[in-house]
Amino acid sequence: MTKPVLTISSKNYGAWSLRGWLMARLAGLDFVEKIIPPDDPSMKAEILLLSSSMLVPSLAHSGITVWDTLAIGEYLNEILPKAGLLPADTKARAHCRAVCGEMHSGFSSLRGALPMNIKAKFVGFKVWSRAQSDIDRIVAIWKECLATYKGPYLFGAQPCMADAMFAPVVTRFLSYDVALEPVCAAYCQRIMALPAMQEWIAAAKAEPEEVEELEAEF
Repeated sequence: MTKPVLTISSKNYGAWSLRGWLMARLAGLDFVEKIIPPDDPSMKAEILLLSSSMLVPSLAHSGITVWDTLAIGEYLNEILPKAGLLPADTKARAHCRAVCGEMHSGFSSLRGALPMNIKAKFVGFKVWSRAQSDIDRIVAIWKECLATYKGPYLFGAQPCMADAMFAPVVTRFLSYDVALEPVCAAYCQRIMALPAMQEWIAAAKAEPEEVEELEAEF
């Protein structure tokens, strides 16, 4: 039987690719990676936020092709419901979908000012006011979820779709030296310690290619 294929872009810069890939890992899907080259227009569109309808990542499974990260997450929850990508409780599941949707469609100032770059470390990075407003909202979401569902992840004892959606933000906060209060700093460390995240980070650091537009100190 042919394994599912997940098409992704750069592991150092590809925030949407990380979300889809991490969801597949958390769901326990046995898949093959297809990594598109750095000069491919789809890759550039994803990492430079040049496209409003991105086809990376995409998942090919059992004759079905699913793109858009939220759609991939919902599909994985349908075919592998026991993995718990979405909470079992109706109220918690609705809350999870809401915060995933907010991450999916919002925070454009954060995305533009602090693009994902896992290999980078900008000590003392100055965050401008609009990006700081996005950071403040993300921190509020995290604190509410961790308090409501008692952690250690956003919706309880195991990482779910919401944690995957915010995983690239965690890497941004670390790359750009964003100051966080202890509860959020501890959450970032838990996400970074996930075996799947460690696998992704190691591959990101091994990438030889650089995207010039994302290597400048803003």
